[in-house]
Amino acid sequence: MVKLVVMYGHPVDVEAFEEYYAETHLPIAAKIKGLSKVEFTKFSGTPDGGKPSQYRMAELYFETIEELKKQMASPEGQAAVNDIPNFASGGVDVMIGEVQS
Repeated sequence: MVKLVVMYGHPVDVEAFEEYYAETHLPIAAKIKGLSKVEFTKFSGTPDGGKPSQYRMAELYFETIEELKKQMASPEGQAAVNDIPNFASGGVDVMIGEVQS
């Protein structure tokens, strides 16, 4: 299994980010086919009580790297990718990882 990890930096306007993310971006991303699992994380702090380096994380799981590439190249995948600049004012890092257990 592989996953696409999207790490969002701290937004300039948290309320605007959250509203757009929930009401616009997630419905766009929900149209991506071939997903085995999806997880969303909103970071709340570090073990020592500090501010986390990232604001949010989305993890999109696929059975194979070929399926990930196929779905992210699809119109639905591209719509989600192309929407990111509309709300991710704190920057974004996108990575692919192989799940190991």
